[in-house]
Amino acid sequence: MSVIPASRPIRPARRGTDIASKAAVNGVLGLMALYTLIPLWWLFVSATKASGYLYTGTPLWFSHFDLVTNIRNVFSFEGGIFSTWLANSALYSLVGATVSTLLSAMAGYALSKFSFRGRESVFNVILASVLIPAPMFALPLFLLMAKLDITNSYWSVLLPSCVSPFGVYLCRIFASASVPDELLEAARLDGAGEQRTFFGIALPLMAPAMVTVFLFQFVGIWNNYLLPSLMLNTPSLQPVTVGLVQWRAEFANGVPLLLPITGAFLSLVPLLVAFISLQRYWRKGLTAGAVK
Repeated sequence: MSVIPASRPIRPARRGTDIASKAAVNGVLGLMALYTLIPLWWLFVSATKASGYLYTGTPLWFSHFDLVTNIRNVFSFEGGIFSTWLANSALYSLVGATVSTLLSAMAGYALSKFSFRGRESVFNVILASVLIPAPMFALPLFLLMAKLDITNSYWSVLLPSCVSPFGVYLCRIFASASVPDELLEAARLDGAGEQRTFFGIALPLMAPAMVTVFLFQFVGIWNNYLLPSLMLNTPSLQPVTVGLVQWRAEFANGVPLLLPITGAFLSLVPLLVAFISLQRYWRKGLTAGAVK
């Protein structure tokens, strides 16, 4: 007696639904891309226009191209103070991001690979601090720096920039996922101390996460305005963000309109270079802990 297998129910085609959902998602992504790119394009186009032609012609297209003259005016205005602002921003960002990345890697590695009393409580406090908006720390930090009498100095901006709760969180997740415990135990059995184990084995494996922390911290420090505006009064100590806002506020005192626009465009160049050069490591580090 033969048995006739029951035929499986045929699912209705969902091709039309899939195409519609993909079109909707791509449409939303396209709008978000335009929302991000249009201001940058306007900034670039405006920085290329000659003096007196900013509001003439099409706002999003070139007219009376004179970018070289605008750049020359930015670097020569007020004795070349813009170069000092760029150097200060580079100092704050590079030193702050480097120290913050190293401290975050150390803290994340310790929270991931060492068991001690209160470990989870410490991590929960760090995680909670990520949820607090950064501007809420500005006034307490100013009062603390004033108590230490180091306001209006490089230290008043550098010291707060060396701490990154998000960096500690990311480094702990990445250390748990990418640094095998067996490899650490093998190094210890071979006689390696904790310092050599961390710097020789764990740190290279955590490189993608460290690049991501460095980029986030670098961009955050470079774009920070509130903290340095509270801490610094001397123009020669201020970063480019504070300086450009001061130029914007002095239009009535004779500051040309194109100076802060061209200066803002020039201040974006280091960020673009950093992202493009480290994009491969940054994208890999963003997925840290996504698959464990």
